[in-house]
Order: sequence, then C-alpha cells, then structure tokens
Amino acid sequence: MNVAVIGGGAVGVTAALELAARDVGVTVYERHAIGDGSASSGRAAGLCYDAYAGRIDANVGERALSRFKEWSGEGGFEFTPCPYVWLARSGDKKRAAAVREQAARMQEHGRAVSLVSADDLADRYPALRVEDIAVAAIAENAGYTEPAEYTRSIADRAATAGATIRTETPATLRSRGTVIETATGRESFDAVLVAAGAHTKRVLVEIDVPIPLKPYRVQALTTDPTEIDAPMLFDGTGGYYLRPHEDGLFVGDGTEPIERDPDDWSHSADDWFVEAVDTYTRTAIGRTLATDDAWAGLCTATPDGDPLLGEIVPGVFVAAGWQGHGFMRAPALGATVAEQLLDGAGIDAFDPNRFEGSESFEIVEGMAIE
Repeated sequence: MNVAVIGGGAVGVTAALELAARDVGVTVYERHAIGDGSASSGRAAGLCYDAYAGRIDANVGERALSRFKEWSGEGGFEFTPCPYVWLARSGDKKRAAAVREQAARMQEHGRAVSLVSADDLADRYPALRVEDIAVAAIAENAGYTEPAEYTRSIADRAATAGATIRTETPATLRSRGTVIETATGRESFDAVLVAAGAHTKRVLVEIDVPIPLKPYRVQALTTDPTEIDAPMLFDGTGGYYLRPHEDGLFVGDGTEPIERDPDDWSHSADDWFVEAVDTYTRTAIGRTLATDDAWAGLCTATPDGDPLLGEIVPGVFVAAGWQGHGFMRAPALGATVAEQLLDGAGIDAFDPNRFEGSESFEIVEGMAIE
C-alpha cells in the first residue's frame, strides 16, 4: 500500500509515523517547513489534557496524553506534567453552573478531576488571585509541550521508519483524488489523507468534494521571565487561558469568530489583544507582565464542533476541524485515521459524511464554557 499525506502538521506526521511503522509506503507533502510556525501546529498553545465532558473526547484525550508521555524525552520533544484549572468568577452564574456540570461528567468518565475551593487553590498556587472565584475545577492528568518540537520530532521518527517527507512542496489532488500533482509532476497513490489544516477545504474542492469547514483567527503571546508558579488555567468568565512557558507565561486567546481566507490573514497579534492581556494577567495573578512575543494563528470550525475524521470519498481521507483542540489530540487522532486507512475502525461521531458539505453555521470558540 502506498499513501500520500497532504499536510505536515501534528496530525499528518503522526498518521505518517503510524503507517510507516506498519511498513506502509508514505509520502508527506508539506507546503512549508515542518513545525516552522507557518501552519497551525507551529502556532498552537501546547495545552494537553483529558478533561472533557464527552466520553469520546475524554477517551481520545487519555490516549493522546499516554502517547505524549511515552514519547517525551525523545528527539528534542519534552512533555511537562502540569495540572489544568478552569474556573468561573463571581456573578457568572451560567459558567459557574457549567463548570460544576462538566466536572461531574468528567468524573463519570473516570477522569482525575475535582472541584477545588478558592482557598485550596490559593494554597497550591499562591500567585493566583482567587478572591472573586465562584467555582474552580482541576484536572490532574494534564501538561504542556511545545507543538513545533513535537511535530518535528514525530516527522523525524516517521522518516526513520521509512516515510518520505517532502517540505516546501505544495500538493494538489487530481483525478478521483488519489493522484497528487506537484511542481515536478504527478504520482498515483492507493489512498490520500488530507490533513492540511485551514487549507483542507480548498484541497478537497479540487476534486469537487465540499466540506463544512471555516478557518478562524486566534491570538496568543508569551511574556518575559517571571518567578510565578502557575498551573495551566482557563478563565471561562474572562475568556482567556495561560500556561507556564519557559520562565514566563503563554497567554491566549483573542478569538475572532469570523471566517478567514487561509491565504490572506494577519499573522501578527492585534494591539487590542496585547493590551487585553494586561487585564487577563491582572485578573489571574494580580499584575501585568512584559510581552516577549505575540502572534496569531488559524483554527478550524465545523457545524457541530466535532472534527471531520475518516474516509470522505473512496480512497480519500480527511482529518480537520479541530476547534482549537487539534494538537492536544494529535497523537490519538493521527493514529485513529491511520488505522482507518488500514481498514480499522474509526469514530462514528467524527465521520465526515455526516454532513453534506454546504451547511451554514456560526463559528463557536472551542474552549468556551457554555
């Protein structure tokens, strides 16, 4: 069997590794360099956890975390364990109720999740401002990593296993979808996996396969060094997240629920977002921090918030629509779609053929607590 993978992001290279390890011929086509920051994987937040209220998502998160831990320490990739806290603040009754309901459902799925009082949270993390927290939950099975390091490391492992990694090589689908065209010619494959992030919809349009996928812009920044000891944290009321990053903090989100052209969007963070981070950090830790670097990236949305994963037409598979949760689930979902390519089972709820492809829908932020 000979498989092409269009897209050298975290999911694409993970699928390539899984296939190459099973002696499948694999060629990965990446339009840029692996993990260079041009694609979504290189601009992702690197938060990883299994704290999902849905059973399928929780199981996927558990499998992904297991692989992050297994592969940590190899090829320049490191996974750092770190608890994940999410919370709602005083006066936000809707999100406070949602945090409680989510924690209960996660516990039903066997997740290491518990509600935590503001005082206990302050004892564990003295740097956090807790006086206006209405409710908080903490997930112990969590951590973070640098997405570009993971993507490069797994691509190197895939190459060692026998995969061909072709960078700086835009690829187009031709014929019925299993012919790849590049600047150097055409090549036929037994199957093709399209894992091209925000460009996935445009890749599939070339063979008249529509999918309901909308790219939207998110923003993040890193701060100068600080001695603050903080968990990974999502403030549902404020709509931002933060995590440790080297000696400082990584802060996001700056989500814009507007469909963007994947070839024409601003890669730089907006001034309003950089200024808003001062409010975020004052709320979270009672102080502002100097900005080291700031940028924007693209996430992709689907009508129901679940990804498109599996065979969409004979011989053509798709892996896209992560709602901002693609990197953290890449070790699991890359393996899942590789298994499907080899006639294994997929995830019915993620079947891309549940949609016609022309659906109209609003973009909903992936991390929002509703």
